[in-house]
Amino acid sequence: MRVTLKDVAVRAGVSAKTVSNVVNGTGRFSPEVRARVESAVAALNYVPNFSARGLRNGRSGLICLALPNLSTPYSAELIREFARAAARRDLGVQIEETGFDNYQRERHLLSQARRHLIDGLIMSPVLLTSAALQPTPVTPPMVFLGEVQQDITDHVWIDNVAASRDMVEHLIGLGHRRIAMLGLFESESARLRRKGYRQALAAAGLAQSADLEIPNPTWTTAAAAAALDQYLDHRQLPDAIFCLTDSQALGVLNALWRRGIRVPDDVSIAGYDDITDGRYAVPPLTTVGIDKARLAEAAIDLLIERIAEPRRRPRRVTIPYTILPRESSKPVPRRRSR
Repeated sequence: MRVTLKDVAVRAGVSAKTVSNVVNGTGRFSPEVRARVESAVAALNYVPNFSARGLRNGRSGLICLALPNLSTPYSAELIREFARAAARRDLGVQIEETGFDNYQRERHLLSQARRHLIDGLIMSPVLLTSAALQPTPVTPPMVFLGEVQQDITDHVWIDNVAASRDMVEHLIGLGHRRIAMLGLFESESARLRRKGYRQALAAAGLAQSADLEIPNPTWTTAAAAAALDQYLDHRQLPDAIFCLTDSQALGVLNALWRRGIRVPDDVSIAGYDDITDGRYAVPPLTTVGIDKARLAEAAIDLLIERIAEPRRRPRRVTIPYTILPRESSKPVPRRRSR
């Protein structure tokens, strides 16, 4: 017979309502009660789904992809590659948005995922730490995307430090010395990209200045344009601006255009992600290229392996990147010797 919510409640010594709250991540309960319920769930092999009967003898063929912001071009392109990669494996993809500013949404998605009949979850967390992401009997098989450092499950990422360092070294190689970075906020991606930016400056003997690190906590195009407008209202134009995403770089191009500042004649601009819109910007955007198809393939393959072998050791896959020079950056003219 199928294990029921009441069976779990009896074993844990709590009410069925409390079990429901723990499984669904709702209501209030102590850590001790959570531990008892999760222990009972594991011991009884309880599957907390509304259609659990359909999962006991097989799988749903549905996985979930959770990204911080579904409105960005990068997310749209990534979703397309995941849909294509999943279709080649006869899988469906459910899409969720976690947001940038509240780890509770990420935690809630982990606790709710099994109720939505998914076989596994691929998530790009922004704020969660390893301590907050510890798996429980009610969390699904997981693969993480991006830069949140953890060792609890499989992980697909790009070396953001090296990629950012190489991009800034490219700008330095063009002769630029006052290089700003736009997109600073409290996330692992921003932190690692800033680290690479600073490493490149230090290696070239260039002074680091907090005044050249421009915040933008939402990473949207409109917010990037506003951030640069505010910056230029009070400060001198840098030689070059390294934007932590292409979407932000598009906002920067707009802000500069409105001020009559020419790119790349007056300032060079570089981005990160190689979105299609950046290739058709005016001028076309210098950027860090990422093989999004390869990233999607790697993540789904890891998830399939994790579903088949839940107890195997976590693996990390690093996706290569490419520096793509385009017309938004150019060398600084050399002064003629007299």
